[in-house]
Amino acid sequence: MASQPSTSYKAITHSEDESSLSESYLTQIKSHSDYLTNTYARPPLILSHGKGSWVYDVIGRKYLDFSAGIAVNALGHGDEEISQLAGEQASKMIHTSNVWYNEWAGELAKLLVETTKQHGGLGFAPGGKEQRGEGGAKVFFSNSGTEANEGAIKFARKYAKEFWASELTNGVGAARKWEDSTKTRVIHFTNAFHGRSMGSLSATANPKYQLPFTPLVPGFELVTYGDINGFRATIGPDTCAVIVEPIQGEGGVFEGSEEFFKTLRAECDKFGAVLIFDEIQCGLFRSGNMWAHSRFPLDCHPDIVTMAKPLANGFPIGAIMVRDHIAKSITPGSHGTTFGGSVFATRLAHHVLTRLSSPTLTAHINQVSAHLQNRLSKLQSYFPELIKEPARGRGLIRGIPFTDSTIPGKVVEGARQRGVLLLTAGKDAIRLVPSLIVERAEIDFAMDVIESVLSTLPAEH
Repeated sequence: MASQPSTSYKAITHSEDESSLSESYLTQIKSHSDYLTNTYARPPLILSHGKGSWVYDVIGRKYLDFSAGIAVNALGHGDEEISQLAGEQASKMIHTSNVWYNEWAGELAKLLVETTKQHGGLGFAPGGKEQRGEGGAKVFFSNSGTEANEGAIKFARKYAKEFWASELTNGVGAARKWEDSTKTRVIHFTNAFHGRSMGSLSATANPKYQLPFTPLVPGFELVTYGDINGFRATIGPDTCAVIVEPIQGEGGVFEGSEEFFKTLRAECDKFGAVLIFDEIQCGLFRSGNMWAHSRFPLDCHPDIVTMAKPLANGFPIGAIMVRDHIAKSITPGSHGTTFGGSVFATRLAHHVLTRLSSPTLTAHINQVSAHLQNRLSKLQSYFPELIKEPARGRGLIRGIPFTDSTIPGKVVEGARQRGVLLLTAGKDAIRLVPSLIVERAEIDFAMDVIESVLSTLPAEH
């Protein structure tokens, strides 16, 4: 490995100055901005198509997509098998409704549960030889991650109220009515991101996202991520759910300890609360395992896992995978969706999950992840005045933390102007979430660009 950082890409190759862009390009951007709501601070870049880990803009400039559509395009862009399958299914049927069964929703649900048993997660040890509690698991399909989290919170509240009602007062007397239950509180954590709809937003403790939309859903209580004592002091008999990301993506790529998750599990068991793991960004093999919690002991596992982003490689789909003892509370009318679990979405997702879980691809993920780690491990010694600590995360969800909160935005901009697309994470980091098919040479190019950009910054900091 080189003893010095790369400086091969200090020169800007993908200029964003208006003087370097054609009048027609700028006119197209203005036309779009005139009609789109102003919810994103977009750079002057109009993407046209992609192939593998690369995307192209409408004037032919090529970019390495190290954001993968915000951890979505696990199999990259322009995948021929997905394209062929999508056309075939679209010619047969795209949508009916959940009033009837379709050919693929049940098959995808089965594949999710059985693959989880094989790889470990949701209370099942790898290989399915051991499990926590009795029964299996069931799946509800949604259209997005925030919808999956909304549904999971609903499931937890309904289950918890019925659990509360089934208990006898002080061990004696008649059962209580679930309508009288006070078991409705939800614990969430700092730096979390669970979505932008009202319930998920209530569990996303970022003033930038929350304050304009107050009052939020009542009953949500905030605890510092990783604070075991603070969590123990907050959870109680009225807690119905705890929602947490095993690896926080948007919030800065922070990962909780095994001891932390073991405590969450034990305290949820003590108080009859439902433990929800939001693996929307870190799950489905991005961490190197099927789930970020797959490698944990069973006494760290959740009751519910939510997922979305890579499940259909970019076609909208989300899912809630829930253990049977909680699923029993979800009866006809408890929840629903018009588009979730469509035959089109679930057929694509079945194909994607089959490929993501193949031994060939999982081996590839672990090999390129090790190479990425080797490159990341040198950054702090190269740039001690810029890099705050070693890179966070694991597998292909990594965060590079900086000493100054102004640096991440500058690195993202500088890398984009040299042909690499990155994301920020939290207040102090950039996020690396490439497609899971990314190649070693592509990792080297991305890291060479990052090092080159960082080499231009010390004089300013």
